[in-house]
Amino acid sequence: QVQLVESGGGLVQPGGSLRLSCAASGSIFKINAMGWYRQAPGKQRELVARITSDGSTNYADSVKGRFTISRDNAKNTVYLQMNSLKPEDTAVYSCKVHYVANYATFSWGQGTQVTVSS
Repeated sequence: QVQLVESGGGLVQPGGSLRLSCAASGSIFKINAMGWYRQAPGKQRELVARITSDGSTNYADSVKGRFTISRDNAKNTVYLQMNSLKPEDTAVYSCKVHYVANYATFSWGQGTQVTVSS
């Protein structure tokens, strides 16, 4: 069983910054891709950013140049640095981690609320 613990959400003014963290623990042989998704009220969940095991990244067009995804393999942790936040970034952010235990599978974090408002 793998647990994902997220932290770093909160309320921030437009133009501000937040850093999200997602730490994986449990019976993990290897972690593959890690990613952040978000879901705003009344909207479908969307991919925000993703990072592979070799460090390749991809981002949603709406966050390119403002958000940066990174990972610390020694800590089994993925981060999302969010700068120049906009009200439209308001959503519940969840991490998704692909890993190998007895077989390849994935888990979701519990979600953390990010609210951008003045």
